[in-house]
Amino acid sequence: MPPVSPMLAKSVPRVPQGQLSFEPKWDGFRSIIFRDGDEVEIGSRNEKPMTRYFPEIVAAVKANLPERCVVDGEIVVVVGDRLEFEVLQQRIHPAASRVNRLAQETPATFIAFDLLALGDEDLMQQPFADRRARLSQVLSTAQAPIHLTPATTDHALAEQWFQQFEGAGLDGVVAKPLDGIYEPNKRVMFKIKHERTADCVVAGYRVHIKEPESIGSLLLGLYTDKGELMSVGVIGAFPAAMRKELYVEMQSLVTTFENHPWDWANQEIGTRTPRSYEGSRWANNKDLSFVPLRPERVVEVRYEHMEGIRFRHTAQFVRWRPDREPRSCTYEQLEEPVKYDLADVLSS
Repeated sequence: MPPVSPMLAKSVPRVPQGQLSFEPKWDGFRSIIFRDGDEVEIGSRNEKPMTRYFPEIVAAVKANLPERCVVDGEIVVVVGDRLEFEVLQQRIHPAASRVNRLAQETPATFIAFDLLALGDEDLMQQPFADRRARLSQVLSTAQAPIHLTPATTDHALAEQWFQQFEGAGLDGVVAKPLDGIYEPNKRVMFKIKHERTADCVVAGYRVHIKEPESIGSLLLGLYTDKGELMSVGVIGAFPAAMRKELYVEMQSLVTTFENHPWDWANQEIGTRTPRSYEGSRWANNKDLSFVPLRPERVVEVRYEHMEGIRFRHTAQFVRWRPDREPRSCTYEQLEEPVKYDLADVLSS
């Protein structure tokens, strides 16, 4: 029964070796579909229902999936010969009339890649190789917009996919242990992407130095294993029009420092947080104060590498992630280690 948290993947720098199944990494909304006869629910990565946004997928599920099943996969939108995530984002809209119109204009596709239940049988404790075989069987006659993702155990072919599929809008390869069970909300798969990205929480902003009603930079945070929101860096360098748009968008999230995770007045000495209402020790005339925001919005950023617990350089804006829960934005998703013992470096 819904909800079920999806199994997650950890970033690795290259296609791994071993007893693995390799699949394309689809660029869409992770979705677990539940069907029981005429009842269909589409669960999102953050366990919130997305059923109402994709009526064409609901109809396709009834036409192509078994009467009672739970299937893990990805909802994508294809424009021409490429996946278009921005077009997919537009499907999340409160107005039913717009949802129905977009279902006709930019219909979605469901890419299935795991089978969690079939009839009365719970398959989550079975090896992935068995689940994949069952999924291939039940989708053998499925028609668009329901598709079974390609998969291979050939490492060389997976490397080839990694290079070729990027041109179609896919963003890498996923590797799954063949003997692995389905573990909700655990990073037991591996993802290999063409660039380092991270989903971060936006917890504050600084105004533009020359335009008081424009955003200069957004302050980013990631959660630790203890649930602490740590400051990891900023994104900036927005076009002028976007700076003004962001300023208007952020106003509904503005809050006070009381109970904010970066309450500068009550921070213990030594805690790394954004400085607020104090000058920079490197440039005394530079104002580093920031406006606190409720940590509710998630943004995907591109970064080069980490320095300690922070991004080494200013990160770059990629896209908003309305499908991500802020608390799911942890250090665990990062490709590079965020901690390293200096003594090990000096002794090597």
